[in-house]
Amino acid sequence: MLYHTDLKPGTQFIFEGQPWEVLDANSMKMAQRRPVVRTKIRNLVDGRVQEQSFQQGDMFDEANLEKKEIKFLYQTKGQCFFCEPNDPSKRLSFTEAQIGVQAKYLRPNEIVTGIVFEEKIITFKLPIKVQLKVKEAAAGVKGDRAQAGTKEAVLESGAVVQVPLFIEEGDVIEINTEDGKYVKRVEKE
Repeated sequence: MLYHTDLKPGTQFIFEGQPWEVLDANSMKMAQRRPVVRTKIRNLVDGRVQEQSFQQGDMFDEANLEKKEIKFLYQTKGQCFFCEPNDPSKRLSFTEAQIGVQAKYLRPNEIVTGIVFEEKIITFKLPIKVQLKVKEAAAGVKGDRAQAGTKEAVLESGAVVQVPLFIEEGDVIEINTEDGKYVKRVEKE
């Protein structure tokens, strides 16, 4: 059992019969009122994000989620298709709305971690850092500036990220999937 004070970022719990994950939580106590926890939560089934306040006495069941490896196949018309790594006939799909920003960092045949709830895969998690090849990058132009410059680069997955000026087309770079920022160059071709 989880109480309202146990709701911290990353906590997964059952609310209104579905699994949710806490994205942000702030505890508030106003004069002569019961303590309240204001949260931002994400539904793990449909990807919906909402703000919700929980009061003293609210209790929740922990979400009993399992993990299973799945393989990304392809993306078309707002749908992302996956299969089991050893059995391509067992396919499943998610809409881009369910997935959110993770869809930008998927490569064909990439193995990701599927989240299972009540024997059904409801979503997946990418690793925190992924390595992607730069497909397009403008030439870096040095100029008058006090800080290091950045430019836009298009990755093999279609994502557009800001990278340092020394990154060129064909470089493999590491991206943080949680905030979409450049981490480092892995290799240069």
